[in-house]
Amino acid sequence: MKFIKNHLMFILPLMAILLGIEFYLVFDRTTDSYEKGLKEGYTMLVVAKKPMTLVQMKKRNSHIASAEAIKRDPIVSEVAKGVSKESKKEILAALPYFYNVGIDSYLGTRELEQIKHDLEKDPSIKRVETFGSSYSSAYKLFSFIKFLLKVFIGFMGIVSLLLVIKQMEIWKYAHQERMQVMEIFGAPLMLRSGVLFRIAIVDAFIATLLTSGVFFYVKYIWAPKSGIDLMMQKQEELFQTADVGLLLGVALLLVIIAVYTVVISSKGVRE
Repeated sequence: MKFIKNHLMFILPLMAILLGIEFYLVFDRTTDSYEKGLKEGYTMLVVAKKPMTLVQMKKRNSHIASAEAIKRDPIVSEVAKGVSKESKKEILAALPYFYNVGIDSYLGTRELEQIKHDLEKDPSIKRVETFGSSYSSAYKLFSFIKFLLKVFIGFMGIVSLLLVIKQMEIWKYAHQERMQVMEIFGAPLMLRSGVLFRIAIVDAFIATLLTSGVFFYVKYIWAPKSGIDLMMQKQEELFQTADVGLLLGVALLLVIIAVYTVVISSKGVRE
């Protein structure tokens, strides 16, 4: 029972780190898809004195990706009901040109204002409307959530790593006599710490498998039955095969750091 408890005290903090990393990866992938949708669905309105091309607008700002002209005839027909054809032609001639302008990436409000400023410097452009209020709210919300998630994962990672190192110290004391004898006979660091490396690497594999199992369950069993649209639509984003390799690499790196930290800090110490 004590053997299992000692391993759990090492595996659980390691799993906490891996779960935090995977949660961030999943959140980043799902929000990237959502941000892509926001970017593709976002357009600003440009009012020009004369016809303009996409090339002309891109010269003002390279973030401009598309420029779709809004037909003026329906606008005139709606405004000038009951007016003679000659009057309609005059209204059409006086009416400015309207464009729905798209951007190439998910930009912040400062970048949107810069695009507006660059376009309005063109003497052919009368006005630019960015419709930035709702867009800005969504952008700030995602940025704030990502920041909080990074802070939380960083804090949890530090605490969990300290717990891993503390458990490694317990294992070091359990094998201290053997390690000191090997040190006296000149055994290199890797050889006398071999037992710690073996235990830590095995537990790193176990922690990786358990973490992967949690997300496999979420992806293939829980998400399809959850009734949550985001989970059902973004099921493929919840966990990817490549994540297993990434989590294992992080776990092995952490346990190697923990072993070296404990062994080097006690180098030369004798009971």
